Amino acid sequence: MSSIRVRLLTVLVLLCGFVTVAGASPATAATPAVPSGSLWFDGTPLTVRGGRFLDGEGREVVLRGYNVSGETKLEENNGLPFASVADARTSATALRALGGGNAVRFLLSWAHAEPVRGQVDTAYLGAVTEQLRVFLDAGIRVYPDFHQDLSSRYLFDAGSWYTGDGAPGWAVDAGNYPRESCGICLFWGQNITQNAAVQQAQYDFWHNAHGLQDAFLTTAQAAMTYLRQHLSEDEFAGVVGFDPYNEPYAGSYDSGQTSRTWERDLLWPFYGRFRARMDAAGWQDKPAFVEPNLFWNANISTQRQEGGLLDAGTLGPEYVLNTHFYDQKAISGILMWGKAADGQYASDFAAVRDHASAAGTAAMVSEFGHPLSGTVSDKAPTVLKAMYQALDSRVPGGSWWTNPAASGPVLSGSQWQWDLYSGRHHELMNGNPDKVLTSGDGWNGEDLSAVKSDGSGNAALRQDARLLDRIYPSATAGTTLAFTYEDRSRDGSATLTWNPVPSTLPDVARLVGSGRYGLLVWRSGSGTAPTELHLPAGFPATATTVVSDLGTVHGPPAYTASTPVGVAPEPGGTGSRRLLITDTDSGVLHYALVTNGATAPSADLLGAAGSELAAWAAAHF
Repeated sequence: MSSIRVRLLTVLVLLCGFVTVAGASPATAATPAVPSGSLWFDGTPLTVRGGRFLDGEGREVVLRGYNVSGETKLEENNGLPFASVADARTSATALRALGGGNAVRFLLSWAHAEPVRGQVDTAYLGAVTEQLRVFLDAGIRVYPDFHQDLSSRYLFDAGSWYTGDGAPGWAVDAGNYPRESCGICLFWGQNITQNAAVQQAQYDFWHNAHGLQDAFLTTAQAAMTYLRQHLSEDEFAGVVGFDPYNEPYAGSYDSGQTSRTWERDLLWPFYGRFRARMDAAGWQDKPAFVEPNLFWNANISTQRQEGGLLDAGTLGPEYVLNTHFYDQKAISGILMWGKAADGQYASDFAAVRDHASAAGTAAMVSEFGHPLSGTVSDKAPTVLKAMYQALDSRVPGGSWWTNPAASGPVLSGSQWQWDLYSGRHHELMNGNPDKVLTSGDGWNGEDLSAVKSDGSGNAALRQDARLLDRIYPSATAGTTLAFTYEDRSRDGSATLTWNPVPSTLPDVARLVGSGRYGLLVWRSGSGTAPTELHLPAGFPATATTVVSDLGTVHGPPAYTASTPVGVAPEPGGTGSRRLLITDTDSGVLHYALVTNGATAPSADLLGAAGSELAAWAAAHF
């Protein structure tokens, strides 16, 4: 869910589940070829080592993409992200070619996976698998997420102002909860802390009242087992891991309990049990993407609660520190009057890096975003630019060139959200035929989708392509030391330039001009696979210039094993492309500037810019 929630108030796990299955009988696993456009180093499974995602060639991998999608929270497509496999294919192709993504968080519904207690619906799991497979075939990595917001839609009735998603109706019936009421709530997220029915349902789940947590874990294991059995080995290699539970919160705390002790005594043991279910389902080599208490990193001090899985110790390769970030001040319309600026979220995302580092694991920001309509939508261009900037580096643009070594790791992230049906829904809110929701996301007044259908079956971006389709180091052959990207995205008619090339590098500034640029600095590893950077659609090879110690070229050629700097399609046949840079050493400093600035740079300018970058890199690393 998107965290639009300005709250003005402040033992052994069973290795097989005792369930029966309902629906269609399981189909045999499809075995399509690996994604088209794949090269010898593509398609290997990811692992977590040394606080990074690594592929089978030992390259550091950055996952960027979107949540697919909030449609799962609705009933109009029976808890699926798409009405059809064809729609899933349209979405996946656009996500790769227009949105620049290489990974998605793929939402699942417990209510639809287990509509009757103890009966897993394999027809639903089969449909999930077919839609998920489309993204894998497009070369997009996937991490599924059993999603919930406000515990369950079944807590709400036809006359309710709000709705939820997650737990099945039978789980709500077991609790005999009071009639839901949020009182005077201006934002749906206030239900989390002000609606007694939501609070009690959350509390019951974490205390395993009525066996709810046991039932969920059994269904989750069945879903993971189904996916493992019905995806081919090549397809399953593209599944990164699993997100067990969206935005966990206690509901209410026991006497003497704090947010931190709740994480230690209830949340972390749940993740241990989920981890055991993953192992039993054949996911033992894939991490669980575990979220702390959802308030641990709130950017309003009165809402923040101590947490971040501080007492879990070293997470290691079995877990990824998974978190969300929304600017609740900006969303409030009250606590931030202006727009976001350079470095706005540097400290917020630095905290994510620091927590992951202390836990000995990689980090994933699995939700971030901002409303695209309504009274605060004017902030969206700057808020999203600042969030992507903070994912790229912990150093603001204004000081990046003088302090690049402090950049820290490039963070992986999934923007909320990628909903092909944005603005074209037909959702009967809480089953009420008199409350048909069509606008935005079709859910609690939200509108955050970066994409929509144009009415002719084609996908179209709702945000600036310069902002979304970005250069980023999708795979670094060695250790990333620093990265920045100046997207020059627009806020209305204004061009946002937060990281201009400094006047101390005049030839680099001339080369970049008014164009976009990315700069990666890394130390080579011992592998032989090249470093990859995603090339946005606005960087056709004929207009792209690369200045690197490994090769300088305007209009890089097609990649070959003997080409140090070349362009190749990204796997999946969607038309998206990547820049491949090959080194033949180990432990050596390298850099690469990629720009679409100067249209026909001279050899003298390229040489002068290269000399400036070489001196700059030597001085700062």
